Amino acid sequence: MTTTPETGGRDGAAPTGAEHSSPAKTPRKAALASWVGSALEYYDFAVYGTAAALVLNHLFFPKDTSPGAAILFAMGTVGVAYIVRPLGALIMGPLGDRLGRKFVLMLTLFLMGGSTFAVGCLPTYDQVGLLAPALLVLCRVIQGLSASGEQASAISVSLEHADDRHRAVTTSWTLQGTQFGTLLATAVFIPFTLLLSEEQLFSWGWRIPFWISAVVVLAAYLIRRHLEEPPAFEDAQSEMPEEKPATPLSLMFKYHKTAVIRIAAAALINTVNVVFLVWSLSFATSVVGLERSTMLWVSVLANFVALFTIPAWATLADRIGRKPVFIGGVIGSAVLMFPYLAAVSAGNWVMIFVLGALLSGVLYSMANGVWPAFYAEMFPTRVRVSGLALGTQIGFAISGGITPTLATAVAGSAGDNWFNVALVVCGAALIAAIAAFTATETKDRSLRDIDNLHTTRTEALAIIALDKQQGARG
Repeated sequence: MTTTPETGGRDGAAPTGAEHSSPAKTPRKAALASWVGSALEYYDFAVYGTAAALVLNHLFFPKDTSPGAAILFAMGTVGVAYIVRPLGALIMGPLGDRLGRKFVLMLTLFLMGGSTFAVGCLPTYDQVGLLAPALLVLCRVIQGLSASGEQASAISVSLEHADDRHRAVTTSWTLQGTQFGTLLATAVFIPFTLLLSEEQLFSWGWRIPFWISAVVVLAAYLIRRHLEEPPAFEDAQSEMPEEKPATPLSLMFKYHKTAVIRIAAAALINTVNVVFLVWSLSFATSVVGLERSTMLWVSVLANFVALFTIPAWATLADRIGRKPVFIGGVIGSAVLMFPYLAAVSAGNWVMIFVLGALLSGVLYSMANGVWPAFYAEMFPTRVRVSGLALGTQIGFAISGGITPTLATAVAGSAGDNWFNVALVVCGAALIAAIAAFTATETKDRSLRDIDNLHTTRTEALAIIALDKQQGARG
């Protein structure tokens, strides 16, 4: 197969292949498959974060560990899954660009679900000593490797199945799935904290939320097994040389490093979510002394609100652009972190619920609902999963892996200096806003135009040269 470069893009264009029949787009099926998988992924992540803040710090570390140190260790295990996610992106991203988005979606489904179910089966420190936290970390590593490919593949498949006028809203269902998974993970703990005694909760009750993930895995499998690869991916495959050893990764590192860095910086907005869901819960229950079950309802309310605001903000982004909506959410959620943490510190339940819903459910959802399309449209189809996975996972690794520990450290020995924690959030948000401002607006471009925009003539000629070399060898 040979290809010829066209003019266009920055200083050239993506190569185009021979005419061939493309599969039909199925945006609704793709959105549903992405929604279910993301619900599982973030159910697993959020159920662990909630458990880490409430019970795991007591069960998987020595009893003579001080409360502050136990929280620090538990937050560290939360961060482990984020830290390994860039490594997972290097593995899962190229698989998604070479073997297909569906292949990665099925692989990560069972890795994530299996590791989460396994956490619910683990022995505690009292039973096996240091082996308990070691096994806990291993499960978190598997979760992190899986999550890095799941989200990027889900976003890519929904973007490439969507019509050009509704790409933001179609891909936003991936993030709406994350909100539902987070809501479910938080809500599932409420009856256990209300109906079970502390002894029952700490002995067996905490395990059940982890076992529930098996139900979500089954549902996701039944939906995803009938999903077709998107037309844009099939077209890109037809234009690439038949032998593609490491091509997506090598192309990404050689021609798309700037986009990876930009996304990694923009993804630091995840700091808002980590502080809201993990650190503030631990701060409220362990330092301020607020009731566990009531604090869990704050997250439930915020995530319930987000179920409606995420597609609404994404619809607006399809009309006015990705950048203004994203940047507005970044700045707004960071600013509102100050009064929210102040309300938690004061134990003012009315303001905690109101500000929590506005912070996470409305303002953070502005950025959260738009970034799937915004980030994915920074890459051409042939490297989309690789670039999106690596860029987001670097940002998530920094924000999710470091924030819980950093927030605990800057809060002081007493753990009550919430103002410093809010400053950390503002610093991360400033970096994210600047990165987003430097991006090109893509709402009015087709996927083919986006491929041309992000493909230099040099890259197009490199692909042709590789194709000719393989043809000569053949």
